Amino acid sequence: MSLLRKTSTGLLRNFKPRSGHSEGGFFAQGAQEGKNGLLFGETPPPPGQKRKWESWEAPWYFMLGGAVVILGLGLPSRPDTSIMTWAKRQAKKELDEAA
Repeated sequence: MSLLRKTSTGLLRNFKPRSGHSEGGFFAQGAQEGKNGLLFGETPPPPGQKRKWESWEAPWYFMLGGAVVILGLGLPSRPDTSIMTWAKRQAKKELDEAA
């Protein structure tokens, strides 16, 4: 047991994480190129020009719009499968048959 404890303690003491980032990680001082105060670091286009979309933006917006339409129209129109609705229908049917 003591050999296992010595080995594990030695391994933990000498452990150094292996990552592709600088010594302190990505958010450490000096890891950034510089702060320019712009959203996501993008420079705005010259006046009169529109920003060019990235390759992922059109499919993203298309799929997001499709999901909103499917959920907005599909969820309210789904069938009512609650046990209370079934019980009310069943009770009404039995009362109609008894009368």
